[in-house]
Amino acid sequence: MSADAPEPADVVPRPGATSAPVADDHVGAPAAGAPADDTPAAGPRRRPGELVVAGTTAALGVFVLVDAGSIVVPGSTNTLGPRAFPYLVGGMLLVTGLVLLVAVWRGRLGDPEEGEDVDPDARTDWTTVGLLGALLLAHVYSINLLGWPVAATVLFAGGAIVLGARPWWRAVVLGVVLALVIQVVFGGLLGLSLPPGPLLEGVTWLRG
Repeated sequence: MSADAPEPADVVPRPGATSAPVADDHVGAPAAGAPADDTPAAGPRRRPGELVVAGTTAALGVFVLVDAGSIVVPGSTNTLGPRAFPYLVGGMLLVTGLVLLVAVWRGRLGDPEEGEDVDPDARTDWTTVGLLGALLLAHVYSINLLGWPVAATVLFAGGAIVLGARPWWRAVVLGVVLALVIQVVFGGLLGLSLPPGPLLEGVTWLRG
C-alpha cells in the first residue's frame, strides 16, 4: 500500500484532531410536543360544588353566631355560660368556611375519588341534593310537632328512598325501627329530652 494513499473516511481520527461541527437546521427548535412560549397560562380551576360547600359552611357559622346571641343567660351565672360552646362552634365554622373559600378560589381543589364506581367528571345531581336538604329541614322542624320517632322516620326512610333504596316499604320499616331504638335508648334509658310526640305521648318509658 502506498505511503501517500488517502486515509479511509471511516478511520477514527487521531488524538488531538478536531472535527468540524455538523450543520443542523433544527438546533434551538423546541422539542416535539413542547408548549410554545407564547401560550397563555391557564387560570386556576374552580369547581362550583366546592365553592357552594365552602360558602354554606361560612353562612352556617354566621347563623350559629347570631343565634347564639339570643340565648338567655341567667344573671347569676359565674361560669362560661350557655353561649360559650355555640360561639366556639360558630367561630370554627366561619373560619373554616372562609379558609375553604379562599383555597378553592385560588385553585386548590380536593383530590377526586379514585374508586372504580365513581366518575369524577359526573355532574352534581342537584335534585337529589335538594330533596335531602328538604328532608333535613322537615326533620328539624317536625321534632317538636310530631315527636322524634316520626321525624326520624321521615329523615331515615326518606333519605334512603331518595338515594335509591328499593323497595320503598323496606326503607320505611327500617326507618321506624331505627327511630324507635334511638328513642328507647336515649329517651327512655338515658333520660335525654327526645319528645315522643302525640302518637306515643302516653308511653311513659319513652320519655326522657
